[in-house]
Amino acid sequence: MVTTHNLGFPRIGAKRELKFALESYWKGESSLDELKALGAQLRQRHWAHQADLGLAAVGDFAFYDQVLDMSFTLGNLPERVQGFHGDTLDNYFRVARGRSAKGAEDHAACCGGVAAGEMTKWFDTNYHYIVPEFSANTEFELDASRLLEQLAEAKAQGVKAKPVLVGPVTYLALGKARDDSDKLALLPRILPVYAELLATLAAQGVEWVQIDEPVLVTELSARWQQAYVTAYDALANCKVKLLLATYFGQLLGNLPLAVKLPVHGLHLDTINARAEVDAVIAHLPRDRVLSLGVINGRNIWKTDLAGVLDWLEPVAQQLGERLWIAPSCSLLHVPVDLASEQKLDAEVRSWLAFALQKLDELNILATALNQGRDAVQAELAANSAAIAARRASSRVNNPAVKAALAKISPALGQRKNAYPARAGKQAALLKLPPYPTTTIGSFPQTSTIRHARSQFKSGALDEATYRNAMRAEIERSVREQEALGLDVLVHGEAERNDMVEYFGEQLDGYAFSQFGWVQSYGSRCVKPPILFGDISRPKAMTVEWIKYAQSLTTRPMKGMLTGPVTILNWSFVRDDQPRSVSCYQLALAIRAEVLDLEKAGVRVIQIDEAALREGLPLRKSQWKEYLDWAVTSFRITANGVDDETQIHTHMCYSEFNDIIASIADMDADVITIETSRSDMELLDAFDNFNYPNEIGPGVYDIHSPNIPTEEHVVQLMKKAAERIPAQRLWVNPDCGLKTRQWEEVIPALTNMVAAAKRLRASA
Repeated sequence: MVTTHNLGFPRIGAKRELKFALESYWKGESSLDELKALGAQLRQRHWAHQADLGLAAVGDFAFYDQVLDMSFTLGNLPERVQGFHGDTLDNYFRVARGRSAKGAEDHAACCGGVAAGEMTKWFDTNYHYIVPEFSANTEFELDASRLLEQLAEAKAQGVKAKPVLVGPVTYLALGKARDDSDKLALLPRILPVYAELLATLAAQGVEWVQIDEPVLVTELSARWQQAYVTAYDALANCKVKLLLATYFGQLLGNLPLAVKLPVHGLHLDTINARAEVDAVIAHLPRDRVLSLGVINGRNIWKTDLAGVLDWLEPVAQQLGERLWIAPSCSLLHVPVDLASEQKLDAEVRSWLAFALQKLDELNILATALNQGRDAVQAELAANSAAIAARRASSRVNNPAVKAALAKISPALGQRKNAYPARAGKQAALLKLPPYPTTTIGSFPQTSTIRHARSQFKSGALDEATYRNAMRAEIERSVREQEALGLDVLVHGEAERNDMVEYFGEQLDGYAFSQFGWVQSYGSRCVKPPILFGDISRPKAMTVEWIKYAQSLTTRPMKGMLTGPVTILNWSFVRDDQPRSVSCYQLALAIRAEVLDLEKAGVRVIQIDEAALREGLPLRKSQWKEYLDWAVTSFRITANGVDDETQIHTHMCYSEFNDIIASIADMDADVITIETSRSDMELLDAFDNFNYPNEIGPGVYDIHSPNIPTEEHVVQLMKKAAERIPAQRLWVNPDCGLKTRQWEEVIPALTNMVAAAKRLRASA
């Protein structure tokens, strides 16, 4: 019999219950006990959804981030939060976001908050994890309380539990040594704690433990490969069975290593590594389980069940009970339940599967393998009909879009003149001071804004009233910025629900869910639009709002757009054509918007590419192909304008040092990037690379409620000036301000502007 299991479930809740509970607690509006109770309710519900599986994931639930959970389990707390009293969860939130709830900050040492942990992307996803921090002196000490509590809950519910852990090598690889010490030197210290944890789980009657090692799908040096041998040799005698889980890519050169490690089972992501199944079977010892990830855990299209069975049935015959099947990775990256989507386009809806539907697909496959296809004949027939209907739909393919793609030429990606010539013309037109100040685009999305949008979408508010309400909010943002003394203004994006969804709603080829929320970090959720067909822009999307904002002020107003690579990477994308083709379609659509903004008199245009790095293949050997089409797509979007029009781009919460040459090749006049959480570490790239254009290193960490001081901003900018000539530096926050409150934003920007003035005075 084939065993089914799950690598992880969406933790935020079908109706974002965890998000609202977290934010209520952080505001001091609810108690810690209420938050914990809500977490227990969600876990109970999620395990019930997995009741038909052979093994359900336990320990995948986190109040903020699973990597941060692992840091606390291993006793690896940053020194700045050690010794704080109160509940462990409050300390956990201090690391995650700089502070916990208002009511929990009850002594002077933490009332002003602490530096939040650095945040970056989880491999090539839009999920952000809190980066573990190490030093040469780091010690580890087990705290298994969180995992044991969840395991006890699962047992009480009768759940067939499989605890989930981040593996020791991946944990070290994902962290940063703050003193530049050797992270691998910590392996002998961390392994005894893992061994103790596994022994603790064994004592609770646990049979299987899933230990996630996705770093195995990346390029590893000989030292890091040896670290795997050392680690799993040390854990080989533990009294639980280890399922080593890899996902997001192929093993390639690490395949011989992975199959030889002394574990009891190996999980392979066949959405990405289908071609490696035969090689793994040939070399995996005959006493090991092989888990195959046969359902896509990162996209929302229905699985072609008959197609999977065609190749999976011979594998099942060969492996027998050694075969397990699962989603390719944790279902954290998809929405919870398609059944909630009553307003989604019916045809598109028939092509989709969210987390619960993916578990249904998994059970259908298992029944077909265990009992024969006839046992699920009706289900397979319905699935095949949906797959065929999508392939044949006239809504998917647009001949006019394909004709436009055929006309793309290198000339579309070229500005009229190089940056030095453009910079002089822009300076003469914009007349900005040294260290010009700006923000990244959005201002707080207040309850008033959200209520008006909700009322408008439900039909309770007519369009004219809604537009007047948004204009009032835009005017408020403009007036606040003028009072603050900012140099280049933004309209605040009051009318926008999300930086990707807003544009997708106005492009042909997209569909939208009501409840398709996916966790991005902590309480922050996004609702990725569904890119199902060829993309085109029927009409201008932003021009009217930006023109109105510009009419309110004599200062330069930035037009705010989301770039094609980010729209692509933050959508649920088509799986029936190369990603590059969809990106070029988006580039042509956004290019048309850029040109319309310029015609309307907008002379500063920001094209956000926050997700450029996120789309990188996990192996450097594959980067060039991606960067070639990604950078080309941006250049097609941005480079049809006159020299006098200043093009900005923005990137956040990723490592850019190793792709800095490609970023320079984008040839944006100004780039703004996140640097505050990393204390300007992201500017290390400029030690050895002469970046040619202007840059705004973010000095205000907008993902924390902490307010930066004027002195802090000055010091960060002085660090930046050690690498970038001062005349090419801008002063700005890390990212947009939509998730913050006005009472935080005003003092933070006041300090930022004061710091810029101080820098000018000393220049």
